[in-house]
Amino acid sequence: MKLVRREKPLADYAATLERELELLCEALPSGMRVDAIHWGGGTPTSLNDDSLANLTAKIRKLFNVSPQAETAFELDPRTFALARARDLAALGVNRVSLGVQEFDAKVQAAVNRIQPFEQVRDVVNSLRNANICRINFDLMYGLPFQTVETLEATVARTLVLRPDRIALFGYAHVPWAARRQTQIDAQTLPGLEARFNQAERAAGDLIAGGYRRIGLDHFALPADGLAKALDDQTLMRNFQGYVADTPSTIIGVGSSSISCVPEGYVQNYSETGAWRRAVESGHLPVQRGYVLDKMDRMRGEVISHIMCFMYADLGQISQKHGFCASVLDEEMAICRKYEADGLVAVNSRALQIPERGRPALRLIASCFDAHLDQETSRHAIAV
Repeated sequence: MKLVRREKPLADYAATLERELELLCEALPSGMRVDAIHWGGGTPTSLNDDSLANLTAKIRKLFNVSPQAETAFELDPRTFALARARDLAALGVNRVSLGVQEFDAKVQAAVNRIQPFEQVRDVVNSLRNANICRINFDLMYGLPFQTVETLEATVARTLVLRPDRIALFGYAHVPWAARRQTQIDAQTLPGLEARFNQAERAAGDLIAGGYRRIGLDHFALPADGLAKALDDQTLMRNFQGYVADTPSTIIGVGSSSISCVPEGYVQNYSETGAWRRAVESGHLPVQRGYVLDKMDRMRGEVISHIMCFMYADLGQISQKHGFCASVLDEEMAICRKYEADGLVAVNSRALQIPERGRPALRLIASCFDAHLDQETSRHAIAV
């Protein structure tokens, strides 16, 4: 959910969310079961307790929420009042993601995100004391002034707090798309080799600390559902990241939110005013959508297998979707150019990515994305 500050706009936003939920209930088949609820896309705790309680009650009134449903929240440690942990638990929240990024003070100052280790530690302790024990951390490499040493120190402190899952993302400097990044001096950013070294050293430290490596950029404790899904070959990756299983339908609520339905994808109006006007007029606030065809679904499964399992049998997947085994031979030939560097092994129509090729998973998977402009894409850093 995309949120803004100030009490009155937030209250109005929450009221519009409630109305959108009512419209969704009218449009969807009755009796649909909700297995997971995710509050994110901003800082949901910007909403006050009454708004959160009202929205939660509305969801449970309108939809068949499973008693075992996972309810996840994204939190900003800088603005989270520790006393609210028990309020979240009372709302059924059982997983929380914290945007940590990096604990080094100089790096934090450069990205205007000051949150000392002690502050994050106190948030984690308050959540666990409230019996919210599933904790995720988002860490980053490639930040301004960041070094291998600062990131390793961050990982060491992370290991002390021992979250269940860790996402290790690379910072993408796209000031033309994110205005706030115009304040960051590009000269302070680490180069490609430094980014690679940061990512690999951090990954090695996490593995040495007892975490399983999941796909491209996630890590999980062995008992966590992601690690079990990897072993069971049920791991999936969608637009939200790696998940233990992917439901057939993901419904996004709020401005700019994205929904995934069996037929394809739809997105709400990104401009809050347009979103609100549509809802107030009694219409679902959908701005655009894309209908998947058979080829899209087949390519999506290939990409998912590469990103999750570092392996894909192109012939088998193609035939499963009703195509001839050779339909992706042209794309497979493109992948072969990475064989010389040891990033991929091609055997007949099966791709195997060795550990050396893990950092290039996104690059290899992109060979099968028919909608990606390989020549003009501006955001093409693989590491």
